[in-house]
Amino acid sequence: MSRALVTRLPFRTTSPSSSRAWPSSPSSPVARQRVLPPLAALGHQQRHSSHSPLGAPPSNPRKKVTINTLQSLYRKNEPITMITAHDFPSAHVADHAGMDMILVGDSLAMVALGMEDTSEVLMEEMLLHCRSVARATKSAFTIGDLPMGTYEIAPEQALESAIRFIKEGRVQGIKLEGGLDMAPTIARIIRAGIPVLAHVCLTPQRQNALGGFRVQGKSTAGALKVLQDALAVQEAGAFAVVLEAVPADVATLITRKLRIPTIGIGAGNGCSGQVLVQADMAGNFPPGRFLPKFVKKYGDVWGESLRAIEAYRTDVKSRAYPAVEHTYPMPASELGEFERLIGEEKQKP
Repeated sequence: MSRALVTRLPFRTTSPSSSRAWPSSPSSPVARQRVLPPLAALGHQQRHSSHSPLGAPPSNPRKKVTINTLQSLYRKNEPITMITAHDFPSAHVADHAGMDMILVGDSLAMVALGMEDTSEVLMEEMLLHCRSVARATKSAFTIGDLPMGTYEIAPEQALESAIRFIKEGRVQGIKLEGGLDMAPTIARIIRAGIPVLAHVCLTPQRQNALGGFRVQGKSTAGALKVLQDALAVQEAGAFAVVLEAVPADVATLITRKLRIPTIGIGAGNGCSGQVLVQADMAGNFPPGRFLPKFVKKYGDVWGESLRAIEAYRTDVKSRAYPAVEHTYPMPASELGEFERLIGEEKQKP
């Protein structure tokens, strides 16, 4: 791909180290190639390439969302909105849409990297995506998902990983999976001043131990276990907890028993907030892909992208694109001179 082209300063007519001048005759092809309009006539640099920054300020700027903002929403019983993002464009649109929180979830293993499940994604890959999301997010509170193998061995390992997410990933907090067993780890990270979003019930990184992606808390014993885990992470200092794939009534009752927000995904509307994977809810996937029951498809990004790319292919094949309005004109006199010079060169032996 070509580099972005910008209008440059005029060439010197004399070399700074010698008195030798460039050809200055107006009719000289060399002079015409080297002498550009003075800087005042340029006004400002003009970009002549598609490689322009994607970022743009939102039409309705808002204050930065902080932990205090989230706690205020919780106290007012106003639902907290959260969505995943895995790169600059997905985070940019989520931030413009007014999301309270943006999660760089390990689900990017499947939706961005084409992996089979979340257990495959590595720390360095997560950090790369966190940095991309952080560059786009100006208002939402950003969370990075600690991948499997980066926090389970010991609290000190988890703290080291969390620090990397803050310093290198440039997010504001981290998420990790686990309940009662992870309470000491959560407490250690929080003592270092890093906000932690806990995640209980269905924990995808542990799907093999759970027998697959199964709804949790469907029995009395199972519901009590979910409550025990939620209370444990609350006491450890988590600022909120994700409840995934649990009966709605159970999630509502657990939410009432806690002093921190619950963020539901497949847990009904009785939670303090909701989170969805952006690729799922936006419809950015081909027909026939499995979609969990709890996902509501709000758009058809795949269908619109497919339509646009097919139209582009058709236009290129038929030479309908690029049309005249998509090209850069050249003065007729300059074009004529260029054609003449090429013709003279062709006549030379």
